[in-house]
Amino acid sequence: MKVLRDTWLIFQRHILLMVRSPLWIFLGIAQPVVYLILFAPLLKPALQTMGTTSMIDAYRVYVPGMLVALAIGGGLYVGFGLLGDLANGVIERSRVTTVSRVALLLGRALRDVVTVIVQSILITVLSLPFGLITNIGNILLGYAILALISLASAAISYGIAIKVNNPNVLGQVINNLAQPLMLLSGTLLPLALAPLWLRTIADYNPFNWAVTGMRALYAGHPGDTHVWGSLVICGALVVAAVAWSASLFARSVK
Repeated sequence: MKVLRDTWLIFQRHILLMVRSPLWIFLGIAQPVVYLILFAPLLKPALQTMGTTSMIDAYRVYVPGMLVALAIGGGLYVGFGLLGDLANGVIERSRVTTVSRVALLLGRALRDVVTVIVQSILITVLSLPFGLITNIGNILLGYAILALISLASAAISYGIAIKVNNPNVLGQVINNLAQPLMLLSGTLLPLALAPLWLRTIADYNPFNWAVTGMRALYAGHPGDTHVWGSLVICGALVVAAVAWSASLFARSVK
């Protein structure tokens, strides 16, 4: 119970800081909106071989992938904030308190999840004029997948940040990790267009399952095996990532 209470306290603190500086939430969706307007229209002719016959079909392919990319990127880059707090002594001061060290991680990570969900809602609303209409239940289930992705990515980012403790090294590590994960998840274009060897490798990428599941949801197929498979796989990834990162956090903040 103490961990839950402390997590809630840390979460409240970081949410309050976020509310005081909401501009960066909107800055975080600036690039996705540009892609939404300038890149998505190219998908209709590009995906004709897959049965895409309208702009609505194109946006149902692109928007879910973009949301997953936002969750991956939004989670993996939060480690820089932790390094800033370490440099400014914020984490150091927590050592004299009785706050759970695991809660210090979970509270921050849940703030990151809320940020991604808020950004996803904004992007979904902005996509409505382009014809992206689907069942609200499917959208909420998709947000659950995004929350798991964001939580896992944030935990991984915090763990790497603690291990390297250097913003320059962290940037290189995260870039080298994020790019193949996104390319092998088909966030921009479906991997059905890729050669067999690339699709085979992508099957071992949990985020590829998430993208396929999200596209099934936005196409109105909540019973698709990729939907529930992505929930199970991403849930297992969350458990592993949080356990690893929390152990590093507990050892570094004593």
